[in-house]
Amino acid sequence: MFKRILLATDGSEHSQRAIDETIKMVTPYKDQVTIDLVYAVDGETSKSDVLKYGDAQTATIKRKEKFLPTIQSIEAQEIDADIILLHGNPAETIIEYANEHDYDCVVVGSRGRNKFQTLILGSVSHKLVKYVQAPVIVVK
Repeated sequence: MFKRILLATDGSEHSQRAIDETIKMVTPYKDQVTIDLVYAVDGETSKSDVLKYGDAQTATIKRKEKFLPTIQSIEAQEIDADIILLHGNPAETIIEYANEHDYDCVVVGSRGRNKFQTLILGSVSHKLVKYVQAPVIVVK
């Protein structure tokens, strides 16, 4: 059984499916599980958010507010949850964070790219599967 789960999210539909599946997976053990929702902000998004909101502190608050309904829906199921905001390349940052902390499992949504796009661009989920030292579940 997984007790500490790192759930990588970017607010997309694919991430929401991963969140929904994670909740289903842990519900029978909800009193023993903690889910950390992690969102990695790349440099371009960070700059854009600062310009949009005026300063870095406000941008951070707005990012957390974006995931507040998700945290509340997880906690409504009586599952402990928290949001962790990281800065940097999403794949590299999440891999580093996951490997430095004691997670039983990492869950991530799949973007559904075709083989050519994945070959050229790579994917966060593929990199997590390859480099995270804990088991990784990719939700389609």
